[in-house]
Amino acid sequence: MGTGDEVVEIESLERSLLPESVIGEEEREADDEPVLYTASFGEMEEGFVKYQTAQWVLYSLALILAWGIGLFMLLYIPVRRYILRKDIRSRKLYLTPNSIVYKVTRPVPIPCFGVLKKEKHVLLPSVADVIIEQGYLQSLFGVYSLRIENVGVRRPPSDDVQIQGIANPSAFRKAVLTHLSNMRTEVLFHRVSASEDTPDLRIRSQAAWLSPARSLKHDAIPHSGDLALLHKLEEVGSSVKRVQTLIEEQHSQTSEPTD
Repeated sequence: MGTGDEVVEIESLERSLLPESVIGEEEREADDEPVLYTASFGEMEEGFVKYQTAQWVLYSLALILAWGIGLFMLLYIPVRRYILRKDIRSRKLYLTPNSIVYKVTRPVPIPCFGVLKKEKHVLLPSVADVIIEQGYLQSLFGVYSLRIENVGVRRPPSDDVQIQGIANPSAFRKAVLTHLSNMRTEVLFHRVSASEDTPDLRIRSQAAWLSPARSLKHDAIPHSGDLALLHKLEEVGSSVKRVQTLIEEQHSQTSEPTD
């Protein structure tokens, strides 16, 4: 079938479409936040392009009987591979102290009409997990998919941020989860320390609000122990008075017969 000649022809067309200075198009933007970890895509360029091309060919063969659409898709393969190479070479995925940033610039389906720029920022507090996936066709080319799962209301996986072609996805996942765990531990520590300092602050605030006159008035009020002592003294005094009245009555009764 001349498959070798077709592959050579596709490669030559692809190389002719690619400019020589594609790799030198990296634009480092001056972000305020420091970059903690940067993912890489360069090592997976060939595997990613081959995987996407194989997927495209399978779709084309399935549609080749549908009014010749599959044939046009097969003829579009060189342009498709050019777009894929531009896509994966422009990808940037990195971790900052507060978010995960993903940037990509890829040509439109007809490259002469410009490019599409895409930028996503996923805040770390909203990240529930980082999932690594690999389908059967991806495993043939060593390609992995990275999916960032959000917290809160459950949504379908299609709504999550999905990135293909990342090299060493386990290292990126470990970096994200480790930093996220440190953030949550630090927040919990601050909450515990704040709750421990709250009673001391309340006592100090109450002491600061007490004026000198108010403090003297407060000191003039007897405590509960002093009130109990005064009450007992009153009871003793009343009992002594009763004893005195009884003694006086007895004296009066004894004095009457003698008279």
